[in-house]
Amino acid sequence: MSTELKKYERLDRITVKITYFLALIILVILLIWGIISLVAHWRYENTNDAQVQEYINPIVSRANGYVEEIHYTDHQQVHQGDTLIILDRDEALVQQKQAQAALKTAQAQLQVLISTVNTATSNTAISKANIDAANAELWKEEQEYQRYKNLLENEAVTQQRFENIETELKVAKAKVNAVKKGYEASKNQINDIEAQIQVAKAAVLEKEAVLNRIDLDLKYAVITAPADGYMGKKTIQAGQLIQKGQTIGFLVDQSQGKWIVANFEETQIANMQIGQPVNITIDAFGAKEFHGKIVSFSPATGSQFSLLPPDNATGNFVKITQRFPVRIQFTEYPNELQSLRAGMNAEVSVHKL
Repeated sequence: MSTELKKYERLDRITVKITYFLALIILVILLIWGIISLVAHWRYENTNDAQVQEYINPIVSRANGYVEEIHYTDHQQVHQGDTLIILDRDEALVQQKQAQAALKTAQAQLQVLISTVNTATSNTAISKANIDAANAELWKEEQEYQRYKNLLENEAVTQQRFENIETELKVAKAKVNAVKKGYEASKNQINDIEAQIQVAKAAVLEKEAVLNRIDLDLKYAVITAPADGYMGKKTIQAGQLIQKGQTIGFLVDQSQGKWIVANFEETQIANMQIGQPVNITIDAFGAKEFHGKIVSFSPATGSQFSLLPPDNATGNFVKITQRFPVRIQFTEYPNELQSLRAGMNAEVSVHKL
């Protein structure tokens, strides 16, 4: 029995030593961790309230119509200009033909009026020439009348002959008046036609605008990707009615790059400035470290941009440390950031000034 007791006592002593040794190791580890954390806290401003950000653009329909074809799937990579959706265009094509016919009719009417005014202008020129000829004829008849009047006073011509000359003078005067009135009527006709031409030109512009509007609708019936990136979840189906202004999907725009929005406490902001280097770790990639720099500070706390900003004038005030969003731009090459996705959590460390 004594031998067994000695064996158990020896095992107990070994167990105690191992326990003390493990406790010492744990204590040393905790001490080292505490020192590292203290140094890091003293040298760096840290936050784990940070996320990867990218531009997520809504794709909005600019035309009404039923969905005819869908050319993308969930989370598909697309390039700028790729066709995403085609709306039914049959009705718009019919309207386009009607608008084209209406435009041609309006243009033809305008050409007819222009031709008419050209003809009226020519007639006016002829009327003006006729006035000159009639005035010349009138002058001749006036001279003839004066000559016969003198002859009549000297009884060198008969009364009948003088009356004939007098009648011819009256006819010449009437002809001059008639030609002048015709000339004025021609000018008035030109003015009327020119007014009609302005109306016809306005009608042509109106028909062109209608046709352009239909052409735009046909163009907008083909919805394309506005930039390179990845589509979100497909939320529409073939045959669905789409309204103008309706959001039909979302595109994660990769052409604008990626960045971090880190929310630092207001007490940390004093130790930061634009251009300051930043160390970044992404939760999804463990200890892999990325680098960046501060590019901007929010002009207000995050709570001030919320739908219902806090109102501290109610009397029930509880002081809460506010956080400021800080935008951090990655300094790695874009191809090194391909695996990052918008919304990933990150931890950010900024070296204190």
